[in-house]
Amino acid sequence: MAMAHLFTIKQQLISFATQAKRARITLAVPHKLASLVLLSVVSVAASANSQSIKVEPEFWWAGMNNAELQLLIYQQGIANKRIQLAKADKVKIKKIDKTSPNHAFVYLDLSAATAQQLEFTLSAADGTSSTLNYQLLTRQADSASRQGFNNSDVIYLITPDRFVNANPDNDNHPDMLEAANRSDKNGRHGGDIAGIRKALPYLQALGVTQLWINPLLENNQPQVSYHGYATTDFYQIDPRFGSNEEYAALALEAKQSGIGIIKDIIVNHMGSSHPWMQDFPDQQWLNGQAKWQANPKDIMYTSHRRTSVQDPYAATVDINGFEKGWFTDTMPDMNQTNPHMATYLIQNSIWWVEYAGLSGIREDTYSYADKDFLTQWSTAIMNEYPNFTIVGEEWSNNPITVSYWQAGKQNKDGYVSQTNSMMDFPLYESLIAAMTEPEGWDTGLIKLYEFLSNDIVYADPTKLVLFEGNHDTNRLFSLLEEDLELTQMAMAYVLTSNRIPQIFYGSEILMESPTNGRNDGAVRADMPGGWDNDDISVFEGKGLNSDQTAMLDFMTTLLNYRKNNHMIHHGDLRHFAPKDGIYVQLRCAEKGCSNGTKLMAIYNKNSDPTTLALARFYPFISAKTVGRNIITNEQVSLSDSITLQNKGVTLIEIAGDKQ
Repeated sequence: MAMAHLFTIKQQLISFATQAKRARITLAVPHKLASLVLLSVVSVAASANSQSIKVEPEFWWAGMNNAELQLLIYQQGIANKRIQLAKADKVKIKKIDKTSPNHAFVYLDLSAATAQQLEFTLSAADGTSSTLNYQLLTRQADSASRQGFNNSDVIYLITPDRFVNANPDNDNHPDMLEAANRSDKNGRHGGDIAGIRKALPYLQALGVTQLWINPLLENNQPQVSYHGYATTDFYQIDPRFGSNEEYAALALEAKQSGIGIIKDIIVNHMGSSHPWMQDFPDQQWLNGQAKWQANPKDIMYTSHRRTSVQDPYAATVDINGFEKGWFTDTMPDMNQTNPHMATYLIQNSIWWVEYAGLSGIREDTYSYADKDFLTQWSTAIMNEYPNFTIVGEEWSNNPITVSYWQAGKQNKDGYVSQTNSMMDFPLYESLIAAMTEPEGWDTGLIKLYEFLSNDIVYADPTKLVLFEGNHDTNRLFSLLEEDLELTQMAMAYVLTSNRIPQIFYGSEILMESPTNGRNDGAVRADMPGGWDNDDISVFEGKGLNSDQTAMLDFMTTLLNYRKNNHMIHHGDLRHFAPKDGIYVQLRCAEKGCSNGTKLMAIYNKNSDPTTLALARFYPFISAKTVGRNIITNEQVSLSDSITLQNKGVTLIEIAGDKQ
C-alpha cells in the first residue's frame, strides 16, 4: 500500500466542497445485466425546505441469509424528524438510532420480505416531509451457492490505473481532485475497467482464471489516489475507472471467459477526503476521532506490531498502539468495535459480492482491524456464501503469525476465524532466498525444502495463496538479478506448488523495478501496450525482446497445462532434499504418489551440464522409462539418469500405471 502525502485542512475543505456538488438522488443500479434498469432510490417531496437524502446501502435483496438490514440515512436535520414506513409488505422497522444531527441508522426486519419497493416518510415538526423510496431486489437463483476460487485457479493481480487505458475520456473528472499525469510515477495514468475488459481475450489465452484487481472504489484524494486504498465512497466505483455498471459488466463478461473477479476490500481504514470527515455518522466512528477533531495533527499512528494481537504477553497499550492507530493522516482508522460501523462494513462487502457476482475477496491489511470484528465479518460473508473464498493479507514471514488467522486453526487463546485463505508471505520470502542465495548447508534451495515442514502449523496450507510478487513487492525478475532461468524456476514453483497461485501483471514479460526499499510507482508501472502508440505491446506481440518472448511462451504453456491438470490442483506432494544444487518435487494424481500420473519438477541451479541420477526417485517412477517435458513437448528418458544441460526448471509429465 502506498503511503500517501500529507493532507492539509485546506485540502479537506476543498474535498468537502467538491463532494457536496455531487448528485445523490438518483442512482443507476444494474440487477440483471441483460436488462439494466435505472432505479430512483430517493425521491424528495416538493417543499421549499426539502433536503437531499442519501441512503447506504443503495438497495438490497430479499431472501438473504441475514434477515436484518441496517440502512444509514443521511439528511440535514434528520435527528429531529420522524421516520416511518409508509409502504411495505411484510417488512418492519426493528429500531432507529439517531446518532448525529444528520444521520440515522434504521434497522429493518426482512425475514418475510419479498422483492418490492419500500416507501419511507421523513416528517419534520413544521409539517414538511420527504419520501424515500427503497428497492428490495430478487436474488439470482444460484447466488448463495457461488463457488469461490480454489487450487484449480491461477490469480492474476492487476493495478487497474496501470494496466490498460481503453477510455481516455474518463482519465479526468470534474468532481475528482487529482488529474491524470502519466509522466508522474505516483500520479494517475488512466487505466480503467474498459481496459481490463479489452484485455480479457489476452488473459484467457494466457491461461489465468481469476482477476484480483486493486481497489476500484472512489478515491477522491488530492494526491497519490491511483492505488485505490483510501476510499472516499464505499458504494461507488471511481469515475476515472468507470461506473458500477461497468464493473458488473466486467464480472459477467469475465465469467463468460472462464475468469472470476476477486474484489480488493479494506475494512481497516478509509480516505481522509471521505465526506464523513466533515460530518461523522457517530461520535465513535473512527479510532482517535475525538483527538483528531480537537487537533487534526494529534493522530496516533499504528505501530505496525502485528504480533501484538496474538501475543499472550502483550500489554494492552501495545495492542491498541497497533490496532487503533492510523496508517497515515490520509488514511483514517475506522472503529470496527462500533456496532453501526461494523454492520456497515459487513453489509458493504456482501453488497459487492451480490451485486457484481464476485468469486472472492482479498482483504487488505487483515490483522490491523479489530480481531473480534474480523470474525464477525468473515462469518457473516461465509454464512451468505458457504462456498466462497476470502484471502487475508497478513504481511509476516512467520508461519505461526499467519496461521493464527486462517479458518479451522485451533488457537490456544480460543480465537476463531472464518477466513479460509491467507497470503503466504512466509513461503514467498523463502522462495526469493532460495533462488538468490548460494547453495550451502543451510542456504539456497534447502530453504524451500525445510520451510514446507512449517505446514503443520496451518489448518489447511493448500488453501493459502502463494505469489511471486504483488503491488507492494519489488518485481521478481529484478529481485532475481534479471536472470531468466531463475525467474522461470521461481514462477514454476509458484504455479506447481500445493497452494493457490497468484501472479502479478507484467511478470509474464519480465517487468522490472528497483530492488532497494519501496518503489511503488515503479513496481506498478504501465503494462506495455496498454496505451495507444506504446512502442512495446504484449497484447500485439510488438517490441518484446528475446527474454520477454521466452518468458511469455513459458508462462502461456505452463498456465494452460496447469488449467486442466487435477494432479496440480488437488494432488499429493512429495519432495526430496536438495543435493548438488538440485531440488525435486513430485505432484501426483493419487495419494501417496503411487500409481497415478505425476509431474516431476526439477529445480537446477547449476550453470554447467549436470547429471541427475534417478535411483532416489524409483519408488515413484520405477516402471517408467519415458516422460514428457511439458514446456518443450520432448520425450525424456527416465531409465537411469537425466542430463540437465543448464540452470533452470525441467517439468516432466510421467504417465500413470495402467490398471
